[in-house]
Amino acid sequence: MEQLTKAETIELRNKHVGKSCTLFYRANPLKIVRAEAQYMYDEKNQEYLDCINNVCHVGHCHPEVVRAGCDQMKTLNTNNRFLHDNIVLCAQKLIKTLPEQLSVCYFVNSGSEANDLAIRLARTHTKNMDTITLDHAYHGHLNTLIDISPYKFNLPGAPNKPDWVHVAPCPDSYRGKYRDTKYSKNEIGTKYADDVKEICDKVKSEGRGICAYIAESLQSCGGQIITPDNYFREVYKHVRAAGGVCIADEVQVGFGRVGKKYWAFQLAGDDVIPDIVTVGKPMGNGHPVAAVITTPEIAKSFLDTGVEYFNTYGGNPVSCAIANAVMDTIEKEKLQAHALEVGEYLLKKCEELKERHQIIGDVRGIGLFVGIELVTDRTTRLPATSQAKHVVARMMEEKFLVSSDGPDCNVIKLKPPMVFSKKNADDLLTVFDRVLEEVRYEICTPVRDTIRQTCVSSAHSGLVNGIKQPKEQAIKSI
Repeated sequence: MEQLTKAETIELRNKHVGKSCTLFYRANPLKIVRAEAQYMYDEKNQEYLDCINNVCHVGHCHPEVVRAGCDQMKTLNTNNRFLHDNIVLCAQKLIKTLPEQLSVCYFVNSGSEANDLAIRLARTHTKNMDTITLDHAYHGHLNTLIDISPYKFNLPGAPNKPDWVHVAPCPDSYRGKYRDTKYSKNEIGTKYADDVKEICDKVKSEGRGICAYIAESLQSCGGQIITPDNYFREVYKHVRAAGGVCIADEVQVGFGRVGKKYWAFQLAGDDVIPDIVTVGKPMGNGHPVAAVITTPEIAKSFLDTGVEYFNTYGGNPVSCAIANAVMDTIEKEKLQAHALEVGEYLLKKCEELKERHQIIGDVRGIGLFVGIELVTDRTTRLPATSQAKHVVARMMEEKFLVSSDGPDCNVIKLKPPMVFSKKNADDLLTVFDRVLEEVRYEICTPVRDTIRQTCVSSAHSGLVNGIKQPKEQAIKSI
């Protein structure tokens, strides 16, 4: 098949793809034509280090995963109403990684479908409707999930929050309601949990019960939030006392990414066990497969309705073959231990960078889930939003793919494929350091943008208008 030029691709996209389907790097979108491991390549065969693609969990186009999908596709692909080994083996592999109470699986096609089904299970089991979500949370693109995703419904023009949705503060100990400047780690977790208790108490005082509390085990779109100590333990107690069930959304952070544990919710302690767990994205390494895992009691409530659950593609043989290969690869290549080792190294190097750059207000992370929060002032902790935007754009120009998120888009997110190495971390942070030097000298201005292409590369080598200068003086000269 003849490849289109980048201009032709853009023209056809603008003509036939909905304008609300946005691209990374909108001013200069990338056309990626192939990928391998932690690297992506554009139509000019330029290599980019992928620091954000948590979907391709075990690495882009992993040969074992590709082979498993191709081999099964050549043999059979059908829906899960026929007996097949792949679906039961996939369920068994998932359940072996989870607490014994979580022993019943439902297979779907995406994290959005998984979270939608989790809410449906919770409503059926509790007979309640009121649902608690966290501020800045994002749980998927279905209507049910937009309703419980402040990351979406707080936007201008978005639908109003339904009355049955209750938003608890995001447990952010750096720039949130309760901060580390005033409270200890245990106090912060308890204070945020008390806000959930207030919601539960209010709902009960009005004669209703809680349906569910849903939260990402580590909030991603909210700004790479590391949940404070004791938070989930206290929250789960309050929600269950109000008749609700607790849903752990592991779509972004599961399958060993946090290093210390296979699932991020396990970081809260062995005694902190959700009633429902949703998984997706990394499960298929880019192939659409996801799952909901719950208790026999909740599964029985769903069965007792007499309404059959059927998902045409969920749990099909090809999807489950791929998911099985992903989980086998995590184990064979010891990627969970790798995430812990490389993640600790990356965090240490980020902390060293923080000592050099006042704009770095906070560095946080677990395993290969890292956030670097940029602020204009470390005392006030005001967000450095425009600077973060500049950093993301400049890193792409230097062939490193990062992104920014959080309510003020000032947190640089790092969620690379699990094969990301220490050398990758060094290469990334060497360039990141250099880009932050640009921010320090206020390169991020409209004037700078107009001359960036001709000046920045020469300034980095100390050349301005053909005259050799010290690097910092060269940058100041732009």
